[in-house]
Amino acid sequence: MPNRHTATEKPASPASRLTATMLRCARILPREFFNRDPVTVGRQLLGKLLIRRAGRMLLAGRVVENEAYLGAEDPAAHAYSGRTPRNSVLFGPPGHAYVYFIYGNHYCLNVSCMPEGHAGCVLLRAMEPVFGLPAMARARGLELTSTPRPTQLRLVASGPGRMSQALGITRLRDNDKDLTSPASDLWFADDGYQPERITATPRVGITKAVEQPLRFVIAGSPFVSGTRRV
Repeated sequence: MPNRHTATEKPASPASRLTATMLRCARILPREFFNRDPVTVGRQLLGKLLIRRAGRMLLAGRVVENEAYLGAEDPAAHAYSGRTPRNSVLFGPPGHAYVYFIYGNHYCLNVSCMPEGHAGCVLLRAMEPVFGLPAMARARGLELTSTPRPTQLRLVASGPGRMSQALGITRLRDNDKDLTSPASDLWFADDGYQPERITATPRVGITKAVEQPLRFVIAGSPFVSGTRRV
């Protein structure tokens, strides 16, 4: 059954092949998708769409990089020291947004995983912008050429802070939002795209449990964060 979201904007770049109709018809990922361990969710979330409805306009990016956090057993996870008012979203239900503020100027989006009562999440690190590029670029304070190259486009949403800024994600607006609800203005969807190859690397930007290969990327994507290419 098609999702009941609307859009009035056409793709702004030849690099984007999606249309508003495709976004409306892409299947919203159900809660069952997230009711699993973060490693499985992280791998299978690559290639899926993250979509924001802003009024009558849709903004969308394809997930190309994320990291799994394993809850109480993971020293790098926000849930490692137990449940608090700040991190309670991580303990379920699955499929909800956990948004936190970092470095005094960046919001980071996570999605809760695991059955309710068990903490776990996937941090979204980078996406390829595929629809609503002008609006996302404006939100980032960028000006794109009429046919932007990947080196320009990666400035839109390469990195968790950039992603959140491009989609207008904040803790006040989105924390604890149900990302599996057709009524939500932020959700994940599946348009049938399948990455050719996925690579796992150690997570970045952390000081604990750094050796674990829990960062997942679409191999060869020019839109992953940082300077590391895999």
